[in-house]
Amino acid sequence: MFTIDSKQNRIKPVKNKTFTELGLTERKHLQEWLAHQPNALGDELLIIQKEFDGFDDTKERLDLLALDKEGNLAIIENKLDDSGRDVVWQALKYASYCASLTKAQIVEIFQQYIQRYESSSEVEAHNGQIQSASERICEFLEAPDLDEVKLNLGNSQRVMLVAANFRKEVTSTALWLLGQGINIQCFKVTPFSFGEQLLLNIDQIIPTPEAEELMIGISAKEAEEKTTEVVLKTRHNVRREYWEQALEAFQKSDNQLYDNISPTKDHWLCAGSGVTGCPFTLIFNQKELRVELWLSKPNKEENKFLFDELLSNKNQIEDEFGYPLEWLRLDEKKQSRIQYTFKTDAFNKENFQQSIAWHLEYMTLLEKALKDLLLKAAEVLKLKY
Repeated sequence: MFTIDSKQNRIKPVKNKTFTELGLTERKHLQEWLAHQPNALGDELLIIQKEFDGFDDTKERLDLLALDKEGNLAIIENKLDDSGRDVVWQALKYASYCASLTKAQIVEIFQQYIQRYESSSEVEAHNGQIQSASERICEFLEAPDLDEVKLNLGNSQRVMLVAANFRKEVTSTALWLLGQGINIQCFKVTPFSFGEQLLLNIDQIIPTPEAEELMIGISAKEAEEKTTEVVLKTRHNVRREYWEQALEAFQKSDNQLYDNISPTKDHWLCAGSGVTGCPFTLIFNQKELRVELWLSKPNKEENKFLFDELLSNKNQIEDEFGYPLEWLRLDEKKQSRIQYTFKTDAFNKENFQQSIAWHLEYMTLLEKALKDLLLKAAEVLKLKY
């Protein structure tokens, strides 16, 4: 790593340090950094436990346990200046232990983590509500409810090794395991000193990003397992039937939002608002209905700008809508949304007509309350960006 001296048109090396020289430790420092910024390892990960010791008949502790966006468990083992000889064997043991964890056990493990490690400010969901582990997992996996979440299927566990230096016996074993279809990654972490500032560089060395793109990440057996679940098929049929009836009702009404929309199997149905990336969305979950404005432009700053512009007119919008709305800025995410929710037994077909009437009434109100102000905010956005 180098600094650039633009005036002299030269580069100067930044001093490479070891964790030991800097007085940094595995548990207090490296582990905490990754627990609070797991995306530093290149993937979106949800840390669900650290120092996990819930293995029967053993006192061993797993450094970090996480979920990836596919619902796979990720076993993260950290070492400092040297990987040691046995880190692969240690991580594989943990992966084998975790292979038997059920969905319910994973949720309970995460719930214990939330209660023990996370501060109230980290746990607090929007509108002052505390999110449970199951709610956090559903939000992370973008699933409407836990019944549709698939966790830890088959032999899908991932192994992620983190160290400043890897011994050849470790890298050789990791490469061989890759060839056998085991999902294993090695990350080299290097601390640097630049004046009083400390820097950390994280490189994935196994597999290289280029090699990873060429690897098949799922077997035919797992693919079949993930696509043939009876519960999902049933829900897809229910949703499609609901959307067919709902769209028919919308087309007979004065609301033209969904005139050119087709029914789907998804739990959501989007219609254009006149602003790219900001659809008006109907949500049809098993236990709730929602109407929402989804601010989902590719640029995070643009979404937050539009949200803040609308929020500045909150009183006017809610007076027009007739009820308090849920204002979800979602600072940690790219998107934001404004929504209104109704709890009901939505999948009960006897309730379909009531649910459709609710969707129609409140989406009409939401569009009326937000559309003009959204268009004005979008014009201001064009000038700003």
